[in-house]
Amino acid sequence: MSSDVVITREIVPIPERRNDAHKGDVGRLVIIGGCANDVVMVGAPALAANAAFRSGTGLVQLLVPEAIRTSVAVLAPCATTRTLPEDAETVLKAVDDFRANVVALGPGLGDSLTSTVVADFLTRYPGPVVVDADGLNQIAAAERFTIPDSQRIVMTPHPGEISRLLAARGVNRPIDNSAASRREAACALAEAYGCTAILKGRSTIVTNGKRLYLNETGNAGMATGGTGDVLTGILAALIGQGLEPFEAAILGVYLHGLAGDFAAEELGRCSMTATDLVEYLPEAFCEHETSVGE
Repeated sequence: MSSDVVITREIVPIPERRNDAHKGDVGRLVIIGGCANDVVMVGAPALAANAAFRSGTGLVQLLVPEAIRTSVAVLAPCATTRTLPEDAETVLKAVDDFRANVVALGPGLGDSLTSTVVADFLTRYPGPVVVDADGLNQIAAAERFTIPDSQRIVMTPHPGEISRLLAARGVNRPIDNSAASRREAACALAEAYGCTAILKGRSTIVTNGKRLYLNETGNAGMATGGTGDVLTGILAALIGQGLEPFEAAILGVYLHGLAGDFAAEELGRCSMTATDLVEYLPEAFCEHETSVGE
């Protein structure tokens, strides 16, 4: 890790909203995900949508394959759904039609979009994007491309995904569970892509290459399918409410872990699921709001 990287412990307050705010004022989020091939992934985009609503976003539209639209709509009743196009031009139009101010790309995406389409979308869409799961894998599989204004991008890999992303940029860096190795990898990702990098795992790391935050909330009960999708929804919601990507990333991983801690306290680590994290997000938000106000 570069000696120029500053360790920060600052966690910003929850975004405020006006008393006369309406749903269009507090975030318009499009989630691109879901797949219906040999493996069907319906829950991931729905979890991201439900987490976003629990995190204060006003409007969510899910772009998912036609075959799973009804199922996703049932799982995320507060969101609207639209069929996911297969080309970047039409995806961009759908995002523009919804007047989104943030996009979450990747939850359960599988191969619903090709790596070329994902690269084209990230190159042409000017707003902030949270990229997770198969969105990251498609970036790693794409021919090398430049992301304009890359500081607007938040990448949320686990160790396997970060290895693929770095290898795609010619950085072959072995990653182990040591704190030093994880910090070096996260900083390398931020440098290679110019993004805010969130390396998930124990003591999740957030860095933009200049500042670095080590998260202290969360527990081993969160090692279960879907928790990353919940994080994606939280992050996108916070960005949609006006936080800068790096500040949103720090606050998001903190609240995500805190919800996990509250869930573990009530349910035990072994019995937690990702849906429990969504249910305990209000408690996490209230706890942070109270602590900031003291």
